[in-house]
Amino acid sequence: MSTPQLVVHHDKELMAQAAAARLITKIVDAQASRGSASVVLTGGRNGNGLLAALAAAPARDAIDWGRLDLWWGDERFLPEGDPERNVTQAREALLDTVPLDPKRVHAMPASDGPFGADVEAAAASYAEELARAAGPENHGAVPTFDVLMLGVGPDTHVASLFPELPAVRETQRTVVGVHGAPKPPPTRVTLTLPAIRAAREVWLLAAGEDKAQAAAIALSGAGEIQAPAAGAYGRARTLWLLDSAAASQLPRSLYPPASS
Repeated sequence: MSTPQLVVHHDKELMAQAAAARLITKIVDAQASRGSASVVLTGGRNGNGLLAALAAAPARDAIDWGRLDLWWGDERFLPEGDPERNVTQAREALLDTVPLDPKRVHAMPASDGPFGADVEAAAASYAEELARAAGPENHGAVPTFDVLMLGVGPDTHVASLFPELPAVRETQRTVVGVHGAPKPPPTRVTLTLPAIRAAREVWLLAAGEDKAQAAAIALSGAGEIQAPAAGAYGRARTLWLLDSAAASQLPRSLYPPASS
């Protein structure tokens, strides 16, 4: 378990640009040292804002896009191409503009896919895909992601792990179906905390006053069942990327500044 580090930016635009630059560096470094990189994307306004900033960054050309594996932390269980699906939004923000290897873009199943409306079967299939991608060096049922990004909800949810719901209590499976999510749509597919914690680095993104209380709760020692963001951490590093509004309720003196 890595101690959370905080980086606070003046506003959400600067946060997105800085996070995009940081991600480019991490991907390039991973590709230089291991030949490829593995990143887990997040949806929502902060995740999509980061992808849009990455699309606009000239330094994006330093990435070898054909040697990048992309995964998702969660997905809304809706038909393929639905504008509310995270993968649809990611394609619009970035993915359709860069030369990715389609076989390395690991979207979560849609509700009109081979499993139909069976969200549990869809989740099990994604878990199997993760397991196939995990090598002996990963010591588990998922790859050791280089960076796993998560947006933080106003209720402290991350991915589709909502406070008190069964998914946040899962300790064995790496991917589960979610029923009755308090945020629409109610049916989703999500990585679990054990899968999230397999990442080398976990980055939690929060911008806006509506995220301030959630950040303060998650960073104040709250339990992961009540505040799922508190249970999201990486093997080597846990990085909270915030704007000043989201950080406004934090006792910043308690947390060390992050290094680059």
